[in-house]
Amino acid sequence: MHGDDVHALATPLRDAGDFDPLLDRIGDATVVMLGEASHGTHDYYRWRADLTRRLIDEHGFSFVAVEGDWPDCDRVDRAVRSRSGGGDPRDALLAFDRWPTWMWANEEVSDFVTWLHRRNRGVGFHGLDVYSLWESVGEVLVYLREHDPEGVPAALAALRCLGPYGEDPQQYAFATVMGSSCAPALVELLTTVRQRAAVGDLPTGDDPFRALAAQQNAEAAVGAENYYRAMVSNGPDSWNVRDIHMVNTLDRLLRYYGPSAKAVVWAHNTHIGDARATDMADVGMVNLGQLGRERWGADAVALVGFGCHHGEVLAGPAWGDPMEVMPVPPARAGSLEAVLMATLPEPALFVFPPGRYASGHTGARPAWIADELPHRAIGVVYRPSRESYGNYVPTRLGDRYDAFVWLPETTALRPLAAVPAGRELETFPVGV
Repeated sequence: MHGDDVHALATPLRDAGDFDPLLDRIGDATVVMLGEASHGTHDYYRWRADLTRRLIDEHGFSFVAVEGDWPDCDRVDRAVRSRSGGGDPRDALLAFDRWPTWMWANEEVSDFVTWLHRRNRGVGFHGLDVYSLWESVGEVLVYLREHDPEGVPAALAALRCLGPYGEDPQQYAFATVMGSSCAPALVELLTTVRQRAAVGDLPTGDDPFRALAAQQNAEAAVGAENYYRAMVSNGPDSWNVRDIHMVNTLDRLLRYYGPSAKAVVWAHNTHIGDARATDMADVGMVNLGQLGRERWGADAVALVGFGCHHGEVLAGPAWGDPMEVMPVPPARAGSLEAVLMATLPEPALFVFPPGRYASGHTGARPAWIADELPHRAIGVVYRPSRESYGNYVPTRLGDRYDAFVWLPETTALRPLAAVPAGRELETFPVGV
């Protein structure tokens, strides 16, 4: 039914040189967001890294921002940019200890950040996510003790408030239902750091980025508290807190890197694909791709989705469970992936005509990218047995993304050999 229209938009994808049509489409975009249909697939990480190398080398992109926690990724950034206290990038990845550790502590990311370290001329690696409540407050305290002792009492007050919950976000979240809250102490800490930063009075020592890192840790702590408090409501609020925090962090980094700064973002399709082109919008959810288009303009933001028909994936059967290599069965009949497999059983790149959120939208687009089709989404928790009724997001592909990388068959991510199982701090509903 869609065969000719699919082939008309497809170009072969054999190596990084085949990204030329996408690079032409990206043009002068400020932000390029690269997705993934699962967190545990080697091929998505590999192709994202290949494209990112070209964006950095040929188009002067300034930093990579990922769906990871700020403190963990800041250790990686210190290594790749040889900042004070930096070391080997692989060692920085091995220090990740929040489940799922393998999402970033894997051979694919290790290869990329090792390349970035060797190549580097100031290109950063930063985390956008919001889970690091205790870790971020601890990092602010370390910074203040070393560089700004007058702010130490505010950090200590926040830690004292959080202390009874034993670094257990679920315990803290349920305590807020009963009226307990550390929000005032955390906001006071953030206010202290922000006020000093506003007047240029946050010392940096021998690491000029250190002051921004301290401010971002304070922002992350407030965002994390808000997220854990919203989590117990079982609505869209916790999701929105995360993605609003991510876009604000990205904005902060772009401003820090200067007026010509450009960013590459690595995150799941559910974060980078415009939520307005999915059923997420029906329940009041927003995401990073939508917010980025709204903040910087659709022509300044390029969204690239990824997908596959079958293969294998690294995931856990439940939150906090040991990782497993699991089969990814053939995609559900009638899904986007089934349509593509039936007509194009080879890797391909699709660059779409402008969607409804772009200035050049004309409305003349093939039905397979204009109509709503189920599009697979696999999180860090995955149960292949649910394929018949779950794991898919209704999607208008040409509105959700500007381009799409199609990989018929994929293989599992390769975790670093010495990666720990991870602290089982969270027992939240399955998410991505």
